[in-house]
Amino acid sequence: MTQAFDIVVLGGGTGGYIAAIRAAQLGKSVAIVERDKLGGTCLHRGCIPSKALLRSAEVYATMLESERYGIQAESVRLHFPGVQARKQGIVEQMHKGIQFLMKKHNIQVVYGNGRLLSPSIFSPRTGSVSVEQEDGEIITLVPEKLIIATGSRPKSLPGLETDGHTIWNSDDALGMEELPQSIVIVGGGVIGVEWASMLNDFGVQVTVVEYSDRLLPAEDSDISRELERLLRKRGVQVITDARLLTETVQKEEGAVKLQIERKGELQQLQADKMMVCVGREANVEDIGLHNTDVKITNGFIQVNEFMQTAESHIYAIGDVNGGLQLAHVAGHEGIMAVEHSAGQTPRPFPHHEVPRCVYTRPEVASIGWTERQAVDRGYEVKIGRVPFAAVGKAVVYGESDGFVKVIADKKTNDILGVHMIGPHATDFISEAALAQVLDATPWEVGQTIHPHPTLSEALGEAMLAVDGGSFAI
Repeated sequence: MTQAFDIVVLGGGTGGYIAAIRAAQLGKSVAIVERDKLGGTCLHRGCIPSKALLRSAEVYATMLESERYGIQAESVRLHFPGVQARKQGIVEQMHKGIQFLMKKHNIQVVYGNGRLLSPSIFSPRTGSVSVEQEDGEIITLVPEKLIIATGSRPKSLPGLETDGHTIWNSDDALGMEELPQSIVIVGGGVIGVEWASMLNDFGVQVTVVEYSDRLLPAEDSDISRELERLLRKRGVQVITDARLLTETVQKEEGAVKLQIERKGELQQLQADKMMVCVGREANVEDIGLHNTDVKITNGFIQVNEFMQTAESHIYAIGDVNGGLQLAHVAGHEGIMAVEHSAGQTPRPFPHHEVPRCVYTRPEVASIGWTERQAVDRGYEVKIGRVPFAAVGKAVVYGESDGFVKVIADKKTNDILGVHMIGPHATDFISEAALAQVLDATPWEVGQTIHPHPTLSEALGEAMLAVDGGSFAI
């Protein structure tokens, strides 16, 4: 069976289904090809299930500390099957929501493995997409425009494969039926520290091994140091500037042993489980790219500022194109790609306006350049910094660790970066993102009336502190 569409989207994750909805809003006929479930990694193996677990861990940790709030709670215990059931219920609810959106916008969903085919008599200009369904039936889709949104998967270390039992990746960990007593997490980036924070709150003995000299090496160094301090304070063992010797990893009954090298010295570690969190790699295999002129560099599809590949009718969005591997980035890129393919003129993707969030306890959120990045680019910077301990709402919450740091250009007064670590930081980083879009100055954001008492006051005061005008410090 052959069907023609204005736009075919290969992959039904966040970027893919948002692109499909935007295309439908523009009056286009649209099909999504999905080999598993709509929602992709974000909904089924990433953002949503991990945050559901993090929320349960946060509630459990709060209940164990309830006496700090004048509440005596007896016999508090963790029922992990119930935690997993709640997580799965949330995923299923969100999945049904996406399915409803596809029907609402008259988007055809074709389930199966999609592969790009070379131009033929049926599609002499654009080529087509062959979809092999579970029952063996082949459906051919002929698009005017094609959007590749096939996402990514956890990366492995050379010589060390995860087995889903003793050595996990993040996909494996989401499905665990019971908590281990101890775990070694290899990788102190976003995924690694989120799992470290969560498992620590669940009562697991956690060790984090990071190759760089600090956790979250892509974030501002002040943020990294504060997060490391707070994790250590909670009992997490953090080992930075360390390299895992993969050849030393030994799996025994109910345990894993390994060696790391740090500053020329060897150290032996042992735990019930080991988790590898060393990044993600793009899903570019077995989708027929060899039948096109699409270029791949370092495992990622090359695109221009409008997400367009070397084939003008093919776009690539989200994790497959080597940009920031974030769900909200994929969605924004999907909208941009569709609008560009429809002849509109969206502005190039604003990488410096992308907020980044880490859902540890406390949370980390940032946008723009770190202090080091700004200095390396030749800026003379001025800094505003306000601790959450100076904000009444944070003290009331009993979560006053952390701070907000604002980096501005001394000459132009432009905001170069905003970095937060503290309670609910991910919920109000959007104010800083709006300031970036509007090209606001710290003074202008500081003049915005922030209601009292709220956590957002920390951001307003940090903006004022850039020029010494904060009322909180």
